[in-house]
Amino acid sequence: MTASIRDVARRAGVSLGTVSNVLNRPDQVGAASRERVLAAIAELGFVRNESARQLRAGTSRTIGLVVLDIANPFFTDVARGVEDVANEAGLAVILCNSDDLPAKEGAYLDLLAEQRVQGVLITPTAELSPHLAALRRRGVPVVLLDRRAPGPGQCAVTVDDVLGGRLAADHLLERGHRRIAFVGGSSGLPQVEERHAGVVAAVREELGGEDALTVFSPEKLTVAAGREAAAEIIGMPAARRPTAVVCANDLLALGMLQEMVRHGVRVPEEFAIVGYDDIDFAAAAAVPLTSVRKPRQELGRRAALLLLDEATRGPDHVHEQLVFEPVLVVRESSMVRRTGRSSAGGTTTPDTRRTVVGPHTTTPAGESPVTEESA
Repeated sequence: MTASIRDVARRAGVSLGTVSNVLNRPDQVGAASRERVLAAIAELGFVRNESARQLRAGTSRTIGLVVLDIANPFFTDVARGVEDVANEAGLAVILCNSDDLPAKEGAYLDLLAEQRVQGVLITPTAELSPHLAALRRRGVPVVLLDRRAPGPGQCAVTVDDVLGGRLAADHLLERGHRRIAFVGGSSGLPQVEERHAGVVAAVREELGGEDALTVFSPEKLTVAAGREAAAEIIGMPAARRPTAVVCANDLLALGMLQEMVRHGVRVPEEFAIVGYDDIDFAAAAAVPLTSVRKPRQELGRRAALLLLDEATRGPDHVHEQLVFEPVLVVRESSMVRRTGRSSAGGTTTPDTRRTVVGPHTTTPAGESPVTEESA
C-alpha cells in the first residue's frame, strides 16, 4: 500500500504542515524535525503526489517540446539544448513527435494543456495550429522553434534559411556546376520553402533564369526519400541531368549519397552533394558531406530561455524573435571544381584548398568561425 503524507507525519511525530514544509520549504523547518521527516519518508518509501500538487498550483514542473521528426538528429540536438536549460531550472521536458501531421500535433497540444505545462516549444507543421492560439489565450507561453513568428507578439528562434539556400547554391555555382537540383519536401514547411527560395535566387543571379534548376519534392525529408530522388536523377537524360544537388536536410543528402555510390556514380567527381543542418552524421559519412550548419543545440537553448522568461515574468516579458545566420561547412562531397565540358557533362579537377567560407562566417556566441574542411 502506498504511504501517504499522513503516514509520514504519524511516523515522524509531527504535523501535516511540518511534512508539507519539509517537502516544499525545507528552510522553514528546524534541523531535528526535518531529519525525522526525511527518515520517515525513507522508511515508508513515500513518493509525493505530483499530480495533486499540480492541481493545487495550476501548473506543473514540466514544459512541452513538439518536434516534426525525432528520428532526425537535428531535432535530437535541439532537444538536448532545451533539456539542458530545463534541467538547470528544475523542470522536466515532455517530448512529443508530430510526424509532421497536423492532427497528431493538435492531439499532443491538447495533452500538454491537460498536463498544465508551464509552456510549449514547438516546430510546427506547415500551417500554424489553432491549438497554439488556444494555449496562448489560456496564458500558456508558446515559443516557435526553427520557425518565424507570424507577428511581433510572440517569441521565435530560427535561422535565416534563405541565406542558407544561397550559400549552398553559390558554392556549387562557384565550382562550375551549371545544372543543379534542389530536393525538398512537399508539405509546404516554410523552412524548406525559404531554402528553396535561396537556391532559386542564387541560380537566377548567376545564370539569368531557373532553367538550370531541377526541383524534386518528396513527401518526407528522409534518407529513403533522398535515395528515391537520386534514382530519378540517375535516370534522367545526360543532356539535362544535374551535376550537383542542394538537399533540404542532411537525411536527404545521406540518402542521395548512398544511392549514387550504389550505382557507381563518383561523389564529388561526377556528382556533388550539399546537405543542410550539419548533423554529426554529415561529417561521418563515407564521403563527408558539405552542409549548411545550423546551431542546433543553441536554437533549443535560446528558445527554452525565452519560454521560461515568459512563464516567470508574465506581462513584464519582452517578446524576442531571434534569427541566427547559417554557415556553410565544405567537405569532400563538393570539393571538386568543374573546369570544362564533355559529352558526359563536364570534366573535373580536385579542389582541396582550405579557406575561410566567406563572407558569411558569423556564428553563435561561443563558436569559432567555420572553415572549409577536407576531413
